[in-house]
Amino acid sequence: MPGETTRPASRGMFQSLSSRNYRLFFWGQLVSICGTWMQTVAQSFLVLDLTNSGTQLGLATAARFVPVLFLGPWGGVVVDRLDKRRVLYVTQTLSGLLALAFGVLVGTHTIEMWMVYLLALALGFVNVFDKPAQQSLISELVTRDQLSNAVTLNSVTVNLARVFGAALGGGIAAALGLALSFDLNAVSFGAVLLSLVAMRASQMIPHQRNPRQRGQLREGLSYVRREPELLVPLLLIFVVGALAWEFPISLPLFARQILHGGAGTYGAMTAVMGGGAVVGGLITASRRKVRRAGLALSAIGWGTAVALAALAPNEVTEYAILVFVGYGSISFNSLAKTVLQLSAPSAMRARVMALWGVAWLGSTPIGGAIVGWVGQELGARWSLLIGGVPTLICGIAAYPVLARIDAKRAQSEQAATQAPTPAPAPDPVPAPEEGAGLRPQEAADGSRL
Repeated sequence: MPGETTRPASRGMFQSLSSRNYRLFFWGQLVSICGTWMQTVAQSFLVLDLTNSGTQLGLATAARFVPVLFLGPWGGVVVDRLDKRRVLYVTQTLSGLLALAFGVLVGTHTIEMWMVYLLALALGFVNVFDKPAQQSLISELVTRDQLSNAVTLNSVTVNLARVFGAALGGGIAAALGLALSFDLNAVSFGAVLLSLVAMRASQMIPHQRNPRQRGQLREGLSYVRREPELLVPLLLIFVVGALAWEFPISLPLFARQILHGGAGTYGAMTAVMGGGAVVGGLITASRRKVRRAGLALSAIGWGTAVALAALAPNEVTEYAILVFVGYGSISFNSLAKTVLQLSAPSAMRARVMALWGVAWLGSTPIGGAIVGWVGQELGARWSLLIGGVPTLICGIAAYPVLARIDAKRAQSEQAATQAPTPAPAPDPVPAPEEGAGLRPQEAADGSRL
């Protein structure tokens, strides 16, 4: 049966891993994202080696997200029409080939800065389709009651990979050269491809595919605009993604200006935050019920933690607060994706998750420029405050709206459970014996018997 698992359904923080298909997806993603973080570190060193410019580093990072910003909604429309696994076969293969191109160019010492921009843009175009396909595929691998846990565990893999992948990438780049980090990332995409091949189609949750027709992009945008339970979270995600999730810019500035450290200090800050995110993700994954108002509460908590990190008086206090910043980041991100997937109908899910990509990832070119300018002109503490304070305010503003939506949902579910059970159909009426004296129409339908 669709959605059937090979293990008994389990409870707790790892319940979604009872699904064989999701287990394959989980481990494949963990290996692949480790490789992605290795490449991210290597690309940063590569840009600095080529240009010695922080501005060029920011532009090269932003280049990956520009296609998502402008083409993300269209990518969701396309993915909604297609088989998600087949989309990922193509996008993961292309991502691996782009990483291999990086490795060859770096290894042969022919890489130039324009090539970095070109390859980063190409990867961004691949992500226009890859990200909504990845996010919406999860709902086809687990049952609805396991979806929240699966989304959260997927966020845990990202943070585990950030801790290990970034550390490996830095070590390999320093000891063996940049090219090997790109090459290993290219190989890591094979883990995802193998996991997709090994999945059992008979255990997939059926998904409605949309036929190709005009106006589907406009239809998706109009649907989101009409539905507060999608529109409010997406607006919240956009503000938070643009201003609070710019740690590759704000933390290096804080490490240099406030803590008077360098790359090692920044690496330690990232590792501490990643560790907090892993712990927070496991705790979040153990929740059995998701409330939309919980997204607003997580924004309030996360915004408070980021603001406190901006005001930390010394390095020890900063590290302690960054644990909670990491906790808040994964709590907010996993709840955001869960709320959107639970609220979106299956025919709209990829389009909605594409809009999540625009809000969370595509906002980087906008937010990065703002946060970088504020940090340069006003100081490193303000580069964190400009993320923490708006996140806190938006969470407070969104809470009553999302709480009302939760209340309406609860009332609808309660009404559905209390609805009277339809009376069973009457037993078939036996044919009357000859001479019973019943009129034919009465005996035929039994309505007057």
